[in-house]
Amino acid sequence: MPTLQLTEITQANRPAQLPLLSKLADILAVSPAVTHLMVRGSLAHGTADRLSDVDFVVGVHDAWLPAVVEAVDTLMSVEAGALLPGWRDSIVADLGGIGKVYLIPDEGRLHQIDLYLAPASRISRLRETVSTAVILDRQPKPQAEQDIAATDSFVAPYLATPRTCTELLIEHLVLGVLLHKRIKRGQSFVAYSEWHRLHTATKDLIKTALAPASLYWGWYQLREEIAVTPIGRSCLSDLDTAISGPAIPQAADVTAAIERALGLAERACPQALDGMRDAVTAYRTYQEQA
Repeated sequence: MPTLQLTEITQANRPAQLPLLSKLADILAVSPAVTHLMVRGSLAHGTADRLSDVDFVVGVHDAWLPAVVEAVDTLMSVEAGALLPGWRDSIVADLGGIGKVYLIPDEGRLHQIDLYLAPASRISRLRETVSTAVILDRQPKPQAEQDIAATDSFVAPYLATPRTCTELLIEHLVLGVLLHKRIKRGQSFVAYSEWHRLHTATKDLIKTALAPASLYWGWYQLREEIAVTPIGRSCLSDLDTAISGPAIPQAADVTAAIERALGLAERACPQALDGMRDAVTAYRTYQEQA
């Protein structure tokens, strides 16, 4: 097991998340595919509070990035206890890799864990533009040109892959946790943005379930395509209710939106909940205790 350099983070703030951060770092560092572990965000800046997420940048040998991306959900579930598969992060800035967000129970509540899987060939440039605290640096050899090219050809198609109904449900659940945190902190601008993103995820869930071959972009032609069946009309009624709410939500609005999305899935794409029902029950319990 490599020695992890946690002194900088500990001295900066002695964050409550340190035991969880240390546990996750140990899990990630075991793999020989991992070249770097860095922490960014409030934990790196020494400004973390009890609501702060654990935000990792994980450097990965270019040749092994596809395999790591394929395996990381299983790793985080089995070794770290993640409640759900990772959400393919569509909020994080493009740093040449792939972001995943996990919800991990610890000390009686759900913690948001952000993993940004970055090819080793991009780490030097990334460190020039993103403030990080380095906890592992294996200083790999220069990556082969063919491996860098293979990584580039993997990342873009992966990020462009349409999301399934299950992935869109997970997006709702993750955004619910994020929104509750924004509300508690009074971060109204960020809450506004993520609230709109939640409504968009609901629209995408409806389209993916009921009009998967749609030729229309975004919010266009929803009634023409969806409102041709009783289920479609019911789903659009849910969407109408969602977008008619406040621009900046309260906690009760977020809870109602999550329940609305789960009910919508039960009607339009119940298979999306296969294997997730216990996790959803646990999610509700943690949210009630938050």
